[in-house]
Formats: sequence, structure tokens, C-alpha cells
Amino acid sequence: MTKAIRFAALGIEHRHIFGMAQNLLEAGAEFVGWWTEGEPDVVEGFLKRFPNVPRAASKEALLADGTIDLVVIADIPSKRADLAVAAMEAGKDVMSDKPGCTTFEQLERLRKTVAKTGRIWTIDFSERFEVPSVTKAAELVAQGAIGRVIQTVGLGPHRLNRQIRPTWFFEREAYGGILTDIASHQIDQFMFFTGSTEVEIVSATVANYANPKDPGLQDFGEVVLRGDKGHGYIRVDWYTPDALPTWGDGRLTILGTEGYIELRKYVDVGNTEGTDRLVLVNGDRCEYIDASDAGLPYFGRLCDDIRNRTETAMTQEHVFKVCELSLQAQAKAEGAKA
Repeated sequence: MTKAIRFAALGIEHRHIFGMAQNLLEAGAEFVGWWTEGEPDVVEGFLKRFPNVPRAASKEALLADGTIDLVVIADIPSKRADLAVAAMEAGKDVMSDKPGCTTFEQLERLRKTVAKTGRIWTIDFSERFEVPSVTKAAELVAQGAIGRVIQTVGLGPHRLNRQIRPTWFFEREAYGGILTDIASHQIDQFMFFTGSTEVEIVSATVANYANPKDPGLQDFGEVVLRGDKGHGYIRVDWYTPDALPTWGDGRLTILGTEGYIELRKYVDVGNTEGTDRLVLVNGDRCEYIDASDAGLPYFGRLCDDIRNRTETAMTQEHVFKVCELSLQAQAKAEGAKA
């Protein structure tokens, strides 16, 4: 019988913790404890969703528990790297919310800790790993449905939801900047679908156009990428209007030499209800596909990687490279030296 992976949460400041924990549970893992500093707004909903998971008195108590295999982290972004280092030094593998780090110094410490401990440090890039249409697109690309992928266009609009945002959300040093944060999703997808490993940030922009009373907030970001195997364009923002029935009309277009795929991830305005709609066009097919049942293999693969010390969910070097490029884009946009 396969051993169930036992996991605990350190820091639940971001609501992404719900998807991270639930998807691990559905992959057969056991949620055995959690800790967070203070009482963030998310605690009430967390207790309702996971009423039988005990709260630890301290993070040290969970780190000292030798039966815990994996630590899941969704604390304030600037605090995630320190928690991840502590967890790996305690012999745990780590799955972090994005961004996994907010500075180059943090990234370097994470690299050194992985090299020293041999632990897994991964990031749940939810706009790939929690989206079934991306699973379907990956299958089609692997089958050669659109030939060689040469470009991705990733759009990541979000609703601001000011009334439920904590103070740190508006503090540049806390969340790391819009490209470090949100655009890491689209950088991950660009690298994955094009297969690029050597990537240049051609241009990068950040701005605050709609929220002048919150100078720490960047509400618009744009990146142009050039890789050794493809090209990429990214736009992220906090402008989703209230009338949209979900938090953002996230889209991904994957251009190949023999066709293209467009993902309408969370809503398909003016068309059918539901999520995960996929358009495939090539020499033989012009199809509109409901991809909502394509599955989310990352979480099960990660559990297998923890058991077998493999890299089937996502390679370690890929995680590091996405973080490095996100930080480089942020620095370029702000005129800082990377």
C-alpha cells in the first residue's frame, strides 16, 4: 500500500491556501496540522473548510514533527522564503504559494538550502496546476496538435476586491511587485509550453494607473520575453470590473507552427457558462472543447516525487528559473540593477 503524504501548513495569509490544501487532499495526502501568525481574515473560512485539522501552538512544533513530509506555505510573500528554508532544514519538502520569494537574496538562500538539504522546493503555480484546460492544452501540445510552439500570450487580469485585501497587499516590499507576484504564472507557462530554458527579459513595465492613493500598489504590468525556443508576451493587472462573474478573465494563447490553442480559463464571456473552455485550430480541426474534466496531475505527481525523490511534477531548476526571471522582470521595470 502506498504511504500517504502527511502535510502541514505554515502561514495562511493568502486564500490560495484553500486550493493548495484541498488539491493535496484529493491527491490522497493527509492534512495533519497548521500554524499562522496572528489572526488573518482568512482564518474563519479556513476553520470552516478544514474543521478537523488541528492548529499548532507554534511553527516549531510542526517542524519538529518527524512524521510530516511536506510543508505548505501561503504566508505574506516576503516571509515565505524564510519559512521554506526553516522547513527544509528541518527535513521537510516544501510547496509554496507564488511568489515563493520576493528578492534575489531570498532566491539565493533557497538555492543553497535545496543544494545542502536535498529537499524539494516547489511552487503551486495555480494558473497552470489548478486549471484543467491547461492540462488539456499540455496533452494536445505533446501530441503535436499545433506543431512546434513558438509563442505564448498570457493575460492575467484580477479583481482588486479592496474590501477583503489585507494591508500587506498594498505594500510593495511585502508582496514583491506585480511582476514578481502575478506574472510568475505567465512566465511559468511560457517556459513550460515553449520549452525555453535560456530566456531574456526584452522589456518590462509596471505602473499604478487607477489607485493613486495606494502608492505601494502596482496595478498594471507587462513583459516581453525572448527564449531559446520561443517568444512570449504577458499582461497582468488589477482592473477586472465588478460585472464579470468571476475574479478575472484569464487567458492563454499558445501559437504553434501548425495551429494554435486558446484557453478561456475562468469564464467565456458571451458564450457558454462554466470554466476551462479551449479552442483548438490546426490543419484538420477547428474545435471548441470543454476541458473542465481534464484533471490536475501536479498534486499527485508531487506526492510521488516526495516518495520517490523524482521530478515529475516540475523540475527544481524550472522553479528557480521562473523565480529568477520574475525578479529580473520586476527589477528591469523599476529601473533597478538585477
